[in-house]
Amino acid sequence: MDFSYDARTLELRERLLAFMDQHVHPAEPVLEVQLADPARPAWSIPPIVAELQAEARKQGLWNLFLPDREEGGAGLTNLQYAPLAEITGRSPQLAPPALNCAAPDTGNMELLAQFGSAEQRERWLRPLLNAEIRSAFAMTEPEVASSDATNIATRIERDGDDYVVNGRKFYITGAMNPECRILIVMGRTDPDAEPHRRQSMILVPRDTPGVTVVRGMQVFGYDDADHGGHAEVRFEDVRVPAANLIGEEGSGFAIAQARLGPGRIHHCMRAIGIAERAVELMCRRTLDRVAFGRPLAEQGVVQDWIAESRVRIEQLRLLVLKTAWLMDTVGNRGAHTEIQAIKIATPSTVEWILDKAVQAHGAAGVGQDTPLARLWAGNRTLRLADGPDEVHKRSLARRELKRYR
Repeated sequence: MDFSYDARTLELRERLLAFMDQHVHPAEPVLEVQLADPARPAWSIPPIVAELQAEARKQGLWNLFLPDREEGGAGLTNLQYAPLAEITGRSPQLAPPALNCAAPDTGNMELLAQFGSAEQRERWLRPLLNAEIRSAFAMTEPEVASSDATNIATRIERDGDDYVVNGRKFYITGAMNPECRILIVMGRTDPDAEPHRRQSMILVPRDTPGVTVVRGMQVFGYDDADHGGHAEVRFEDVRVPAANLIGEEGSGFAIAQARLGPGRIHHCMRAIGIAERAVELMCRRTLDRVAFGRPLAEQGVVQDWIAESRVRIEQLRLLVLKTAWLMDTVGNRGAHTEIQAIKIATPSTVEWILDKAVQAHGAAGVGQDTPLARLWAGNRTLRLADGPDEVHKRSLARRELKRYR
């Protein structure tokens, strides 16, 4: 395994670092002002994001996550994209959407590129790749344990040339955004099939009669309006053409797994960038603050936090790079163990690092004057998003035990 950056990665990395310094980080206070502007339409993406997107496109920093050049991607491997995604994680509110590399659109674009029909790709993938619209992925439900996707209760029933959708979803990221035009909905088409063949996925335009966005939902008190918010959505006799089905009936579970694999590693790549920023803020703060006659940075406990943080980041980065390399060389299925391992290890480790950075900042660490509280809240959700820790640990342990049965 050789994790050294190739020439293209080094060149893109330098361009992206300059873009972050010159455009993204200076835009962070602008974002806060625009989010607080009472004249801004509810749940709309602040204008600064579009300005950054225009600059990113001009600099060729666009759709870096998508490996398929024919579909408009940058043609990067996972190993090439990993250090770039890490850089964007240093400003997770702005950098990923600026490069059109933000969830849930990235996963939805990958899904459409891999499984969508020609008509579906033309109608929905093209405008997503151009950031002309936004999308949402409607899988999680409030009345079942959605960590087990076989529990999904939303019904997708064939009726002539249409499918009719009935159900209730919640924490659907991006669905509050007025620019969200399409929902990818997972539901049951055949309740009597074997458990992993009951589900299908279907494209539902957000303005279809019967689709009701019930409410916006908070995450640790944040509305996440900069990402289009999270919504509870109700589907009541929603009728869409049969051509909107993605793949074939019964393929929804398999498509979901194919979508979530890259999504998990992208989250982990960005989370390492979050950790790096937390360490930077912690070091600067403890060097500047004096307590009991000397800088906080000279206190043994603080030095322990900083040293432990550096060790843990380096461990995580190597594991993520190994996973990216495996995904490139043996495919997502061959890297299944490692994908689960990084999803278990990364959010909890970054949470530990953020906790120490908050502690080093004292009261300032929990308020709005530093990004730490928001970073902590966003990272903490990763222990639930794309499968909770416990599900990944259960699966990983069963695979390990299988070797000895």
